[in-house]
Amino acid sequence: MNSPLMFGKSIRFSSLPTSQNPKFPTHDSSKILFPFRLIESTKQNSFRIVSSATSLRLRLRYDSVERGLRARVSSDGRDSFTGGELQEEKELQAPSFVEFITSERVKVVAMLALALALCNADRVVMSVAIVPLSLSHGWSRSFGGVVQSSFLWGYLISPIAGGALVDYYGGKVVMAWGVALWSLATFLTPWAAETSIWALLTMRALLGVAEGVALPCMNNMVARWFPQTERSRAVGIAMAGFQLGSAIGLTLAPILMSQGGIFGPFVIFGLSGFLWVLVWISATSSTPNQNPQISKSELDYILNNGQKSFRVENQAKRTKVIPPFRRLLSKPPTWSLIVANAMHSWGFFVILSWMPIYFNTIHRVDLTQAAWFSAVPWSMMAIVGYFGGAWSDILIQRGLSVTMTRKIMQSIGFVGPGIALIGLTAAKSPLIASAWLTLAVGLKSFSHSGFLVNLQEIAPQYAGVLHGLSNTAGTFAAIVGTIGAGFFVELVGSFQGFLLLTSFLYILSALFFDIFATGERINFDRTVP
Repeated sequence: MNSPLMFGKSIRFSSLPTSQNPKFPTHDSSKILFPFRLIESTKQNSFRIVSSATSLRLRLRYDSVERGLRARVSSDGRDSFTGGELQEEKELQAPSFVEFITSERVKVVAMLALALALCNADRVVMSVAIVPLSLSHGWSRSFGGVVQSSFLWGYLISPIAGGALVDYYGGKVVMAWGVALWSLATFLTPWAAETSIWALLTMRALLGVAEGVALPCMNNMVARWFPQTERSRAVGIAMAGFQLGSAIGLTLAPILMSQGGIFGPFVIFGLSGFLWVLVWISATSSTPNQNPQISKSELDYILNNGQKSFRVENQAKRTKVIPPFRRLLSKPPTWSLIVANAMHSWGFFVILSWMPIYFNTIHRVDLTQAAWFSAVPWSMMAIVGYFGGAWSDILIQRGLSVTMTRKIMQSIGFVGPGIALIGLTAAKSPLIASAWLTLAVGLKSFSHSGFLVNLQEIAPQYAGVLHGLSNTAGTFAAIVGTIGAGFFVELVGSFQGFLLLTSFLYILSALFFDIFATGERINFDRTVP
């Protein structure tokens, strides 16, 4: 029977021979500075220390072969000392829901969500303003598609370079510059529209250049601030802001236009972006260990649970300025991300750009009502996206592989919208059409817990540039889809055929991702770490 012996303020280990183990300290003593009681073990040369003050258990074993001492610390007392060196290993429990939503990392992702809301609001204002602008300037529907796609010309340029800059300098700095530039472009759009069509196209392209860094910055910050078991939720929160930005832009734009003219929304959203930059610079940091507000327990939790896949310290110093593009593109999982992002952008921009016109022309609703019908699905996407992320995290925590989890989320996020768009083609009323569109966009948000999180997992040190590569492919697809929809409708005279084509592409893309994607980290460097 074990008999406890009480010790005082410290326990001194000085009599154990250690000359044969160079890792073990050679000074005359080692101290553990807690009040302990010592319990003998039935195992030979083994005993356990229990801290009555902290409920921290240590199990010690003196190994006669190694002739040294190794310490491991755990909350359940199951780990043992096997000889060699003094180690400390803490298994930290996951935070409660209240602790999670009040943590510093959630404040960071909330700021990211607000930035993405502004990003999308600035983007979609033109989807509403294009109707009165086309009427006043006599633009055809196909030329209206060109004006809307001018944003994508700039968006095509920046993601790869922006992603590399994000990996090198960190998400905080690059995001601040991005928001400042796209807010300036939004604010100056009224002046550009009154000057010339080329000035308007240039300003919209500048908006695209600046917004191209937004999602790579989000991915970089989430990878730095969140352990893998929380990243789907974090992305869900950030992308909820992105989708709410669509809803906010589509609903507020007609109201602001009725009060302040066609260009009222551009001025209001532009000024809001400048305000966000001031708060972002003063209230956030690139990494948790640089944040003066973070608690020690939260910092320990992030570092101990997150560093296995992403070293937050010195990340910018280790990542190459010029990434290994050839090796990145040589792996099938990279192409699964590129194809997924291309299809994601095709569907996203087609729906975002053309749904107000779809409801206005097909179902004969006025511009304000068309904006409302188009905005409801994005609100649903924001809500469903968070719960999809939470479910994804739960599946991983319960033991389902990361690879399988990502494929499940991606399948729901692409096959679901593919089926719903087929239903949309048969809708006979605006309410039914809005219901099908809401289902399509809501299910689409599951893909955020598929390919979007997967970018951080296969190569966290190159998450920014991977996002840039896939975003560039997505931008090509979005340009083709946005302009193509306009020409398709003019030639065929129907939106339904284009929606059926989009449905077919969704299902093919889901199949490609399920075959080639992985949730495991891939070595893209020549030297294996």
